[in-house]
Amino acid sequence: MKRIVKAALVAVWFMVLTFPLMGIKVNSVAKTLTWRWDRTALMGAATFFLALLWGWCFERKARGLPIISLPPGGAGRRPESGPGVRRGILLAVLAGMIAMPLLSSIYQTNIMISALLYVMLALGLNIVVGLAGQLVLGYVAFYAVGAYTYGLLHQYFGLGFWTCLPLGGVMAVIFGLILGFPVLRLRGDYLAIVTLGFGEIVRLTLQNWSSVTGGPRGISNIPRPELFGLQMGIEESSIYIYYLVLAAVLITILVISRLKNSRVGLALQALREDEIACEAMGIDVTRVKLSAFALGSCWAGFAGVIFAAKTTYINPASFTFMESAMILSMVVLGGMGSIVGVAAAAMLLILVPEYLRAFSEYRMLIFGAVMVLMMIFRPQGLVTGEKRRYRVPGENRARQTVEASHEARA
Repeated sequence: MKRIVKAALVAVWFMVLTFPLMGIKVNSVAKTLTWRWDRTALMGAATFFLALLWGWCFERKARGLPIISLPPGGAGRRPESGPGVRRGILLAVLAGMIAMPLLSSIYQTNIMISALLYVMLALGLNIVVGLAGQLVLGYVAFYAVGAYTYGLLHQYFGLGFWTCLPLGGVMAVIFGLILGFPVLRLRGDYLAIVTLGFGEIVRLTLQNWSSVTGGPRGISNIPRPELFGLQMGIEESSIYIYYLVLAAVLITILVISRLKNSRVGLALQALREDEIACEAMGIDVTRVKLSAFALGSCWAGFAGVIFAAKTTYINPASFTFMESAMILSMVVLGGMGSIVGVAAAAMLLILVPEYLRAFSEYRMLIFGAVMVLMMIFRPQGLVTGEKRRYRVPGENRARQTVEASHEARA
């Protein structure tokens, strides 16, 4: 009964707060005022049931019970899928991604291109934030560096896409090192503020240096990628860019997965867990931090070049702080350090708003509510980072020998 009364009070209070927006419609042309009591009542009913669900979830969490009960046959165990099943699922997803542009419209293909670009960006930021534990809020600056590298080199020197693609990555790495050196001794909020300022400096430079970057009007007529000199229309070019981005995402996943289990990746994870202990163990913290900034910014530079080739037009308005916040949200929502989780979160945050345009007015409200719920009930993200497991040769045999000796003594 207490929970019901509390939910009712929350619903009434929420109705009062949202009444000026949901319950009143003002027509300034006809000078009329319409009272929409039905919407207010619907808002109150929805808030009441959500408050009940919220209280029930918190009660189960306080008792240490799972919010979603396991099937009765598990007895606390979670069914694990073998490597064959996971490999089959990945192959099915890859086959669907390959066949998608051939079976759908050009609109769907362009949406998927944007989603895959954000997968690249989120995986690149995952190196810095997820693996190294360095909070970066100006990651979009490296994205802009890659895009403007292609735009400016083509505008002033006539260079093509395939020449500018590695150059965009190199320029992003240089800017990553430029950012990395001053922030070597910064941590936490101070690092976040400095990187946020770096992102704004890059954006304002691109906006005010009109004689070189074009200022607010940006750079237009950027050519799309070429395929052995063939002339392609808009639809064929979009399909070609889609497969190009898909290949880039697969390469990114492969490289980052190998990096995660390499010596550099283990050093990055040690830095994330405890910087002092990491330095005490003999790891060069300066080199590891610079490696994280360089590797993370490199993928943003590649994605920026592809973005410029896709849109054929860039301007500073495409590289605001909201882009950095969105990419960081993908990393946090997917699970810091998890490749599969970050990729899935990037796809969700880009595709769901596009396919739910009927709720476009409430998109940011839904987005904020989902992030709050995730931070409360699933703070580790959708998919947690897998922990490394070491197996000693002959471990099972030694365990059996010890157990046999204990039984013999008994």
